[in-house]
Amino acid sequence: MPTPAAKGDLIVVSAPSGAGKTTLVKRLLRRVGELEFSVSYTTRPPRRGERDGVDYHFITPGRFRRMIRDREFLEWAEVYGHNYGTRKLDLKRILRQGKDVLLDLDTQGAGTVRKRMPGAIAVFILPPAAPDLNRRLRGRGLDSAVSIRQRYARAAGEIRHFPHYDYLIVNDRLDPALRSLEAVILSARCRLSRTRPQARRILGTFRNAKRRSS
Repeated sequence: MPTPAAKGDLIVVSAPSGAGKTTLVKRLLRRVGELEFSVSYTTRPPRRGERDGVDYHFITPGRFRRMIRDREFLEWAEVYGHNYGTRKLDLKRILRQGKDVLLDLDTQGAGTVRKRMPGAIAVFILPPAAPDLNRRLRGRGLDSAVSIRQRYARAAGEIRHFPHYDYLIVNDRLDPALRSLEAVILSARCRLSRTRPQARRILGTFRNAKRRSS
């Protein structure tokens, strides 16, 4: 899929389960304006406290298959027996508003997005150490013992993908990690490739002022 003609940036955030990515993303969205979260589609049931259309679009396997057939997804994958996907039209809508769009994806989904949208900015969130990740997985009370073991075992494989990302943030303490993630977003907005049109408009005001004064 070609990169949409848009003003905003696409930011992909990945992390192993338990690294604190969801908490960081939620707080980031409250702190940074003109930033919108792209809500993924999934066939898994909601967890305690999750809301349809806010955390995920919870849909049936049949509808998910139809969306695959109709090529509605930029990327999709099966994770722990459930499907997850990012809808193309959702991204285009946000980007064309001039907003940045934030995607929460696993390493497989992130790789697919970067191939199809090379301008995407990729951030990987790391836990400080393996024991910390294990403790966080058990402490959040969201998964069964079997699921926790699966997620912990999967984490080492996911972490090996960090060299494929643009930025790496270690979530040892929440506030410093949040400031680092915010800095990534704000610095990306100052890139010349994004600010060049504004600079040209400003330069035009100098030309107009010179003509009026001559």
